[in-house]
Amino acid sequence: VQLVESGGGLVQAGGSLRLFCAASGSTFSINAMGWYRQAPGKQRELVAAITSGGGSTNYADSVKGRFTISRDNDKNTMYLQMNSLRTEDTAVYYCNARTVIDLKYWGQGTQVTVSS
Repeated sequence: VQLVESGGGLVQAGGSLRLFCAASGSTFSINAMGWYRQAPGKQRELVAAITSGGGSTNYADSVKGRFTISRDNDKNTMYLQMNSLRTEDTAVYYCNARTVIDLKYWGQGTQVTVSS
């Protein structure tokens, strides 16, 4: 499984961005997916996760009500809609996929920078 993120960039506080994660390869084996982020000097943290069919999602408390995770299995793509961005959302955002046999895959990351 290969994962490629896109959609990151520079945005002012209060603005919005939409991240994309395109999956390729053995996509039939993908089960749950998620977005993680890592800010400088901090550990990587889970931002949002979604089950295989998209029927269940969960979010970090810090992004609840502002971010929305979704996926389109026909397009092998996962999304993260980020609204009301804050400076503390600045980080590298990574796409993660977990297969049915619990193998884990990561994308290369996309930088999100929120300016004040």
